[in-house]
Amino acid sequence: MALDPELTASQVLRVFHRDEVFLFLGAAFTTVGLISLGFLAIRRKFDALLFWLALFAILYGGRLWMQTGLMTLMVPSSNFFDRLRASANFLAAIPAFLFFQATGLLGRLANIVTYALTTVMLCLLLATLLNAPLGLLYSINNIAIVCGLIPLVVQSFLMPAMTKDFLVIRSGLLIFAGFALWNNIYSWMFRSVPRVEPFGFAIFLGCLGYVAARRVLERDHQLNELQKELDIAKRIQLSILPPAFPASPHFRVAARYVPMTSVAGDFYDFYAAQDGKAGLLIADVSGHGVPAALIASMVKLAATSQKEHSGHPEKLLAGMNTTLFGNTQSQYVTAAYVHLDAQTEDLRYAAAAHPPMLLLRDGEIMPIEENGLMLALFPSAPYTSTTRPLKPGDRLLLYTDGIYEAENTAAEQFGHERLRKTLQESSGMTSEETADLILARVKEWSASQDDDRTVIVCDYASA
Repeated sequence: MALDPELTASQVLRVFHRDEVFLFLGAAFTTVGLISLGFLAIRRKFDALLFWLALFAILYGGRLWMQTGLMTLMVPSSNFFDRLRASANFLAAIPAFLFFQATGLLGRLANIVTYALTTVMLCLLLATLLNAPLGLLYSINNIAIVCGLIPLVVQSFLMPAMTKDFLVIRSGLLIFAGFALWNNIYSWMFRSVPRVEPFGFAIFLGCLGYVAARRVLERDHQLNELQKELDIAKRIQLSILPPAFPASPHFRVAARYVPMTSVAGDFYDFYAAQDGKAGLLIADVSGHGVPAALIASMVKLAATSQKEHSGHPEKLLAGMNTTLFGNTQSQYVTAAYVHLDAQTEDLRYAAAAHPPMLLLRDGEIMPIEENGLMLALFPSAPYTSTTRPLKPGDRLLLYTDGIYEAENTAAEQFGHERLRKTLQESSGMTSEETADLILARVKEWSASQDDDRTVIVCDYASA
């Protein structure tokens, strides 16, 4: 006798409506697990809690689907399918108890309960493959689950609620454990049992989602507050940098400062006088971000305190070193200072472990280097200066290592040679145009910025 197609369709529809809640929950649990695994992959950092929860959610959702009547209608009844369904049931318990172990809710019994249950479940899986009676295996499974959940519930009640988040998660976990206990005890005693355990798991995941959402909102608030503080710090740091170099008949100075983050460790300052003299200081604090920026503020104070030595670079650096020593929290500072005198038409230069100053004269590049120890390493350190003649048309370039150490995608640095060629190409440009050209070339070479970048360009012209 042929089966009536309409009767078959109505049966399928009836079974679907009966199982639609469990089908939805199974899909939702699996989706949560896959998203959690994706999040772990993005973070590239193993988190035992999240990993075992994700694995448990995926296996639990798959098991829920395999237990539905719709799946029974779709897949012909066979010993293979029955044993596959039993295997999924036994396997899902393993990441569940590994998750409980990672939460610490099992207390001192964590290792004993987890390893014992894992061993039992693996033995049940093996027995399933060896065609052992499924009824017996399900009974052993129920007893093992009950024996594992009872200490979890008892231990959870005994643990004090340290935070609100812990209380929420523990409540959800206890609800799920209670539903699971009821299901396993009831199914152990009777063949037919209402499936309430999936609703407990849904409540547990909902508690985890609530805590996660609350923490995300709290973190967003903290990030917004931190961004406001960084904006204030940025404005404060910019305020310690000098304004544009004052109008001078002898010197045209352009400075550019490009921090890697909101605040940085690069610093520059000007000493300008009305008698045709000027001083240019550049410094670079090791590290990045707020710590380096705080030390850069200290460099500003140290430099200001040595203003009386502005005509003697070696004394100015020695005084800055004495002031900074013991106050930089093991971070060091490199610096360079040049004093320019239009009356005597010479420059005096000294540096503290800083990249050499470059002099462009008649199309040729001449590096000027007179280095001593970096600042803040020793209570006192000797520094010397070198004196060079100045000629009208001379162009000086001071810079930090973020300029020549900028790397392209092949990890090749911009380098000193490219910097010198760029400076040579600037002949005929103004100091402002030259500073912009150097930064543009470096940015073109290295789209990503790994360090702070600062340049000072000074042109000399006789009165």
